[in-house]
Amino acid sequence: MTFTVALAAAPVTVAAAVRSTWSPCGLSMLSTITPFGERAKGHRYAVTVTWFVLGAVVGGLSLGAVAALGAAGLRATGAPSGAWTAVALAVTLVTLASETGAAGMRLPVHHRQVNERWLDAYRPWVYGAGFGWQIGCGLATYITTAAVYLTVALGALTGSPAAAVALGGLFGLVRGVAVMLTAGVQTPGALLEFHRRFAAAGPAVARAVTAVLVLAALALLVGSPGPAALAVVGGTAVVTGALRLASRSRRTQVGAPTGSATPAGAAPTEQSLAAG
Repeated sequence: MTFTVALAAAPVTVAAAVRSTWSPCGLSMLSTITPFGERAKGHRYAVTVTWFVLGAVVGGLSLGAVAALGAAGLRATGAPSGAWTAVALAVTLVTLASETGAAGMRLPVHHRQVNERWLDAYRPWVYGAGFGWQIGCGLATYITTAAVYLTVALGALTGSPAAAVALGGLFGLVRGVAVMLTAGVQTPGALLEFHRRFAAAGPAVARAVTAVLVLAALALLVGSPGPAALAVVGGTAVVTGALRLASRSRRTQVGAPTGSATPAGAAPTEQSLAAG
């Protein structure tokens, strides 16, 4: 196992799971599975939450199993651990660039929520475990941060299937227990107040995730062979700079004047709509 990669992967995994709670799907779970909501349906909150957390852990283990396949494949190549540490540094820097928008680009994500019709169609253990699994596996619902992808990549780059599965389980556990943030919310008014405070904390959490990625990159930089580390950092800087220049060039070309002024009160252009 590549110890340096595993050391960097653990906090990244926790950060990715915590940040994901601020996704639309995470917010939906905090609004849906509440003490007064379960009580209104004639269900026991503790039972539903238990199934949700169990489902999330299984979902995380499923994510870890995917990373474990990659870890097994990398181990079979017999490449030195320093090489995989350098690769881990590269993907961490790419993730950091995506999170900060440093290159004017973002890694692709998809937007999907759980099917809330399950709440009326199935028993608590079914929707609790089902929602939990989808939340816990990280890739089945709305992806808020590229650190989720990084969690899988670093799990594979540890070269240890067991470590990869453990990281997945950790991700699922953190995502699962987050639903208990509303355990003390007993009324709709209290829920609204909770969400107000929760939304206000979002930017600070996003900055904390960026800080974790920076620290992970530094740890991997120290653990990478000197020439490889310099090559990765230099290559990433060049690519990031090129992407940023290309992004600025595209924006300049799109925003260049065409020779005719837009009359006052005219319909907004596609560019102005996109900017808004």
